Amino acid sequence: MFEEIFFPKTAEKYRAASLFDERARYLRHLKEVGTLRSTLRKRANDHLNLVRILNLKAGDRVTLPQIEAAANVWSQPMGRRWKKAASAKARQQFINRSIDWLRFIGWLDEPERKRLPHHDEVAIFEEWLRHERGLSETTVGDYCRTADRFLTSLAEKSMALTTVRMVDIDDAIAAEHKRGVFNRRTVHDYAQRLRSFLLFAEAKGLCRRGLAAGVMAPGFMADEAVPKGLKRSDALRLLASVRGERPVDKRDLAILMLFVVYGLRAGEVAGLTLDDLDWENALLRVRCPKPGRTHLWPLSQEVGQALLHYIRNARPSGFGRNLFFTAIAPVCPLGRKALGKTVCDRLAAIGILTGRRGPHALRHAAAQHLLDQGMPMKVIGDFLGHRDPSSTAVYAKVNLAALREVAALDLEGLV
Repeated sequence: MFEEIFFPKTAEKYRAASLFDERARYLRHLKEVGTLRSTLRKRANDHLNLVRILNLKAGDRVTLPQIEAAANVWSQPMGRRWKKAASAKARQQFINRSIDWLRFIGWLDEPERKRLPHHDEVAIFEEWLRHERGLSETTVGDYCRTADRFLTSLAEKSMALTTVRMVDIDDAIAAEHKRGVFNRRTVHDYAQRLRSFLLFAEAKGLCRRGLAAGVMAPGFMADEAVPKGLKRSDALRLLASVRGERPVDKRDLAILMLFVVYGLRAGEVAGLTLDDLDWENALLRVRCPKPGRTHLWPLSQEVGQALLHYIRNARPSGFGRNLFFTAIAPVCPLGRKALGKTVCDRLAAIGILTGRRGPHALRHAAAQHLLDQGMPMKVIGDFLGHRDPSSTAVYAKVNLAALREVAALDLEGLV
């Protein structure tokens, strides 16, 4: 295996080192899934350094603290056998690659996740939200995290859900302020989710009745705060910064144009497939994370060109119908978190390090741009796929002709 990625003299060094079989087996696996030769060399080097630093022997179990300690040694000039220390990003990559290898060969000693006393309650609540209320995975996650935080706070006080009083609920909501959540809208949403959990708990006999009715979410005006997004100039600068010819640049440009031009959500971009591109009619089919809702957006020429350039010249083939994939092995579809990291990394590269930095910042920027151009709120709501009937109409009646005007206007100056 090592002869395939190194010159003979270097390959001999890797063959002669400890744990030859374990290292070679993982590299063969990576090669089979399409990993580049340059990446294989980096992985092989990391594995060898980990073996050397920890003096690993056959059958050893390695903990996460040991890997982090090894990374600290490796990141220093002497550990890397390099002139300067490794960056924080390089150190984390060393940790991640070490974890991947050790997990593959079964040597990673991962602590079992502690089972909390309220695990069953949250699991039942999750099933109810998903199957009875039909909420999206993102919304289900938000509700379950709220329930988990609330029940964890009770456990810390050695308090059972059956004994909860209204004052305990007030304390939980007040604790959100102490955590740094000062926005009234954010606390309002937390209180609403907590009330939903208490209604569920009452119906299941898990707590005394009447608690949910007593949860008063802080009031707020819908327009009391303007959502923070990027400035228009920053959005243009962001697109201009990814005009390279690397495959990852072509992919990221297509992704960022979908965020900047259409204001799509991360979950919507993650769910796109090749079948969602209707080239003949210049339409983009977007499945909203909410169940049973699909929207059609006009596919502008510039966005279509960016997508086509990516598909023809950078998109990995043979891994399914998903539109966007990871740029390094193992090749897999890009999820919401990976898309968020892509946006954050690209923003950081142009010096935007403060404020809201995820895909939602680009969504707010798209909305603000349309508003600045004098577009009616109804059209903006349709363009962004807003669900609230007070700001948009029924999705089935979206006017594609009007949306084409918005798309064309939004692209002015972008390309």
